[in-house]
Amino acid sequence: MKAIWFLVSFSLPFLLSCTGRAEYNLATEEEEHLLFSTESEIKLGRSLARQVESKFKICKDAQIQKRVGEIGKKLVDACDRKDISYSFTALEDEKVNAFALPGGYIYINTGALEKADSDDEIAGVLAHEIGHITARHSMKRLQASLGYNLISILAIAAAKDARYKRGADLAFDQIMLGYSREDEFMADRLAIKYLKKSQYDAQAVVSFLEKLRQIEKEAPLKPLVARYYRSHPYLPERISSAKQELYGKMDFTDYINK
Repeated sequence: MKAIWFLVSFSLPFLLSCTGRAEYNLATEEEEHLLFSTESEIKLGRSLARQVESKFKICKDAQIQKRVGEIGKKLVDACDRKDISYSFTALEDEKVNAFALPGGYIYINTGALEKADSDDEIAGVLAHEIGHITARHSMKRLQASLGYNLISILAIAAAKDARYKRGADLAFDQIMLGYSREDEFMADRLAIKYLKKSQYDAQAVVSFLEKLRQIEKEAPLKPLVARYYRSHPYLPERISSAKQELYGKMDFTDYINK
């Protein structure tokens, strides 16, 4: 009985805020049916961002944060989605990783910043994460999993107190498990598009992926890259597809990988 009351009390106001509408997505160029409203997505993202900032250490270097923020802002000006506010935060972590949360929250580790040789490569990493947000990949993933995680997701969107921390953990972990192959390819295509529009070198998408691929070959189990490959798989195929997007062709090795 308590479980039923919990579900009703939290799902009713949340579902009333969801619009279940069809909407044309400029990023995917498709008509999409969305259960979550933008307002609900922002609330969910804010809750998950609190989890991130309780789990990870925020980089205290003001110059690094400024650099990341300025690059991010140029990319946002070029992206397909303007109905949310984006935030860009550097985390103090040696792992080569970056990730996006619903509602416009994007994080990049200092490990990824150190591996990047230029602002163009940093822009490529951030633009890839922006692509996941403009295409609403995380929200679609959560929407598809409502059957199993309904209570957790509703609690995250509706409440803030510590009793619901476990629910936020579950949703965060689900997002970090990784995107589908198609989602990753699309985020790379969008990254190339956004870099071109913002006057960054779009070839940086490929150069950074190739750098990550080389690290993987040399030390596939090294902790430095473990988290990145957990949330960003399919590197050889992604490199092939990104080259196809950039140059309209692939070399023989890329063809085999694809």
